[in-house]
Amino acid sequence: METLEKKLGYTFQDKSLLENALTHSSCANESKGRLQSNERLEFLGDSILGMVVADHLYRNHPDLPEGDLTRTRAALVCEESLVVVAEELGLGAYLHLGRGEEAGGGRQRPSIRADAVEAVLAAVYLDGGIGSARKIIQKYILSREVAGLTKPRDHKTALQELVQRESGQVLRYRLVREEGPDHDKRFFVEVDLNGSPVGTGSGRSKKEAEQMAAKAAIERLEQPGI
Repeated sequence: METLEKKLGYTFQDKSLLENALTHSSCANESKGRLQSNERLEFLGDSILGMVVADHLYRNHPDLPEGDLTRTRAALVCEESLVVVAEELGLGAYLHLGRGEEAGGGRQRPSIRADAVEAVLAAVYLDGGIGSARKIIQKYILSREVAGLTKPRDHKTALQELVQRESGQVLRYRLVREEGPDHDKRFFVEVDLNGSPVGTGSGRSKKEAEQMAAKAAIERLEQPGI
């Protein structure tokens, strides 16, 4: 944990908060009540992250219209962005997972790693206040702001342009399932090309899930031999 604290640039007074932030529901369920999952911390961290990013963009970009502010914030706090943060922190190695989730490759699952980032931010906030959480958000997320302001890539448009190189191509996005409570819903979408699945993705909104599915489809279709 000391290595993770060094990467965060923050030392916890209450180490149990960090342990809680790294405990996935699969592990908590197997503990039969001894451990609490990080879902509540994730809920809090999502709001903290959104508020800090929105406050920063509002104060530092007075000329940006609401639409651009919204798109930039979305690009900075989306699952894809948080997975990058998790990779930089090496967060997957510290997660407490249940046996089934471990065997199923949970340490590399984007949604689990993104949720853990939010949970860690909430743990820092509860332990050291908003200033400490803001420093971490500044270091790992707002430092990529310039890339976000260049307008986040529209994967759906890019996929459409890719498949239209040949005539008669038909793309269709299909909502596969929804998981989680209303306040923390996660959507899973599949994109089909001419009736065959070419990509799947998940997100906290249908639009984000479609973008992630399109991104996966592009990566697959651009592989040599496909």
